[in-house]
Amino acid sequence: MSLPNPDPKRWRALALLCAAQFIVILDTSIIGVALPAIQADLGFTDEGLSWIFNAYVIAFGGLLLLGGKLADVFGARRIFLAGFGILTASSLVAGLADSQAVLLTGRALQGVGAALIAPAALSILMRLFGARPAELGRAFGFWGASAAAGGTAGVFLGGVITEWMSWTWTFLVNVPLGLAVLAIGPSVLRKVPGSRGKIGVIDSALVTGAIVAAVYAIVTGEHAGWLVPQTLALLGAAVGLLILFLIVQAKSRSPLLPLRLFRAPGLGAGNLVMALLGAAWIPLWFFLNLYLQSVLNLSAFGSGLALLPMTLVIMVFMVKLTGPLIGRFGVKPVMIAGLLALSGALGLLATIPADGTYLASVLPASLIAALGMSLAYIPVTMTGMGGAAPEDTGLASGLINTTYQVGSALGLAVMVSVAASQLAGAPHEAVDALSGYRAAFLGAALVGLLASVAATLFVRGNGKAADVPVG
Repeated sequence: MSLPNPDPKRWRALALLCAAQFIVILDTSIIGVALPAIQADLGFTDEGLSWIFNAYVIAFGGLLLLGGKLADVFGARRIFLAGFGILTASSLVAGLADSQAVLLTGRALQGVGAALIAPAALSILMRLFGARPAELGRAFGFWGASAAAGGTAGVFLGGVITEWMSWTWTFLVNVPLGLAVLAIGPSVLRKVPGSRGKIGVIDSALVTGAIVAAVYAIVTGEHAGWLVPQTLALLGAAVGLLILFLIVQAKSRSPLLPLRLFRAPGLGAGNLVMALLGAAWIPLWFFLNLYLQSVLNLSAFGSGLALLPMTLVIMVFMVKLTGPLIGRFGVKPVMIAGLLALSGALGLLATIPADGTYLASVLPASLIAALGMSLAYIPVTMTGMGGAAPEDTGLASGLINTTYQVGSALGLAVMVSVAASQLAGAPHEAVDALSGYRAAFLGAALVGLLASVAATLFVRGNGKAADVPVG
């Protein structure tokens, strides 16, 4: 899975890859504070406004697997740079949009670019550091820290840009960042030839259609209803397309997703745990932000500031703590410890009081959650990626990114429904909203606990870092 000789530019390449991860995650969080201004300028309804998120998520989640395959066939560097070209151009389109249709088109194309960037970047990282376990853990630490930094920076930049400049700059900020990556990338990323395989049109259409239908059903299910014909039809279509896709893969000489990939040690278990991790983690951020603003009456910017300690803990621990712990205790024990810590933190948040304070009710639990995420994310990713052959690294990274995105969307949709059920016929909206938050936190805690059970039962090996194959 690694290059035959250590790349002397690998740490500079890692810095560029981390910048890419930062930008991709930034795009998912920067527009949150800007939504009211966008609504006022372009006339979005409340329901229509949600599609500024949904258009990105559906395109991103639906095309991640294809993006990973493209990276394997045509070369990860080429697809990485192509993705940044699309992201940069689409950010310009979104930033200059004067209508809802143009903005949503630009937003969807941003998701397309991100779907090429994310698996290609992770594939390059594995090729650069896969044969050196000590460096791989450290590299993953920087990778995970850049994601945490991107999420928090998005909240801050979104507020500052919207207040002092214009909402359009929440999109246009990507243009100079993207141009910088495109200028620097060819000089620091070594070109690695692709596998020269084929991209089947039917394969691609079936799997992309299945994922898009599933994600669309998930992100619209809470509003439209889970048992209505639209949602059931979309979920049924997703299952049907997925079955057809697997049949085609079994018979194809050049499959998009070779079924042999699932024989790779750890891939199935890693992806299962990653989906559950996303389903527990994203609802934590969503409902904690609501509690800070709705119950503790913090502003959007104040809420972002209150969540900053979580981000700092994740960044520091992923870089300084997780790698050494994996080296000493192994991948599996560190993963399970992180998942249990995350589940415990969510359990604490399930008891938050209406008259709580940030220092007493939020900060301790949020720091435990951050510790749990910093311990769990890297081992889960290493497990899901570790057994893939060199020619399949892009595909494996696309798969584990997809499971995280789909798991996150499903977990959030389910917990939103759980929270909303507490409001049915509620005589005291504020009190029952808090009951909804508590129920969502408890549900996410159970998901985190389920993830730890899955890791215990299905992740193989005696836990040492060397047991995670690197091709």
